Amino acid sequence: MLFNSLEFLIFFPVVAVIYYLIPDKIKYIWLLAASYYFYMQWNPVYVFLLLTSTVVTYTGALILERTVSTRGRKICLFLGLFINLSILGYFKYASFIMLYLGKALSVIGIHTAPFEKDILLPVGISFFTLQALGYLIDVYRKDIYAERNFLKYALFISFFPQLVAGPIERSKNLLKQLSEPHRFSFDNLREGMLIMLYGFFLKIVIADRVAVIVDAVYNESYGRPGFYIIFATILFSLQIYCDFYGYSTIAKGAALTIGVRLMDNFNAPYYSKSIKEFWRRWHISLSTWFRDYLYIPLGGNRKGRLRKYINIIIVFAVSGLWHGASVSFIVWGLLHGLYQVIEDVISSVKSFITARRKLSPGSELFSDRLAKLAVTLFLTAFAWLFFRAGSMSSARVLLEGIASDLNWTVLFNKSVYSLGVSEDYFHVLLISVALLAFIDRLKYRGINVTAAFFRQRWWFRALAEAGLLLFIILFGCYGSAYDVQQFIYFQF
Repeated sequence: MLFNSLEFLIFFPVVAVIYYLIPDKIKYIWLLAASYYFYMQWNPVYVFLLLTSTVVTYTGALILERTVSTRGRKICLFLGLFINLSILGYFKYASFIMLYLGKALSVIGIHTAPFEKDILLPVGISFFTLQALGYLIDVYRKDIYAERNFLKYALFISFFPQLVAGPIERSKNLLKQLSEPHRFSFDNLREGMLIMLYGFFLKIVIADRVAVIVDAVYNESYGRPGFYIIFATILFSLQIYCDFYGYSTIAKGAALTIGVRLMDNFNAPYYSKSIKEFWRRWHISLSTWFRDYLYIPLGGNRKGRLRKYINIIIVFAVSGLWHGASVSFIVWGLLHGLYQVIEDVISSVKSFITARRKLSPGSELFSDRLAKLAVTLFLTAFAWLFFRAGSMSSARVLLEGIASDLNWTVLFNKSVYSLGVSEDYFHVLLISVALLAFIDRLKYRGINVTAAFFRQRWWFRALAEAGLLLFIILFGCYGSAYDVQQFIYFQF
């Protein structure tokens, strides 16, 4: 069931209304039933994978809490990690591993039959697996107590707003909220509905409209002028942001209407002036998960500069692999790891020179900030090319297209309107992006946009909300024959 589907627009109000009408002691049970129903709309059989991950980590946490010996606790943690990662590995990486294993064996003269089993990736498995493992590791570290109530823990793993594509919540934030009943709050309702409305705007008006152009170029990259590919790559940077940010925003708004506050998963990342800052603002729940559960355990920056750089490269390579079983995803991750290493080296050299010459750092000029912003945008867009390509062979074709034919005039002779978006809708897209840029700028400056909006007069709020809703209805991209467009991160 997709957020941008008619089914969800019926499902969600029913769930929220019944939640507030039933007795407090069974509210969490109702949410659990609704969450499992929500997940089963994709493939009912795969609900057993969700249940298996839940049972393994729930049981493992209880055993961890009762085990005294260090060795016994490590064995228990290892088994919990191994079982969950094995399930994830089979469904997500079995074909990838067998393909490259076959290639490696063929080098030494051993030829094997190709692995032809078609494995359907369970939706959301990467997200709920990391959330479950984070809980298990927290119990192992004694940061939290193990949850005794299985149904409450099962709800924590399966809570429907953020089940499929995050944010990847921590037990410290979400588990306690879901354990407590919430009374109806008009403030939560109006704020949650506004947040959801903005999320639909990001997804339906911007992301799905941009996707038309991006798909037209990337799906038929042979013979396309190089500037088409550059243009489509820049637009994909916008598409994936609005698509994923849109999902996270709808999830946050839906949860808030029933009194649950999810974390912010994005914070104006394209205003970042370095790759390091970009990752503090992009997919925050994933970047902090890898920081706390992989980077720091590897040693972080505590074991010297070289080890720090190796750890960064490892974390971003794993992050790329987490996104998909393809070398192009790993390259995307490695690029971001390499960017950060280079940034740190340059920063260290600048600091050394400044200290050696006893210079004052001084205030940063506007031109310096603009240059850093432009470089960061360029580097992230270049990496997105590998992410969108899906394979190294496709990425090579795209890069060759850019290098062989840089006919920049195609961007100004209106031929871009042949890519599926008319001139009028392209102007609508520009207006939409301008609104996004304005709101993100406010967020980047630390302004709570939602709170600022609700401080305005009632007539202004009513007009703005009605206008945004009408804008979505009139200018939203609903696909061929009004087919609902899937969210990009559902494939991860």
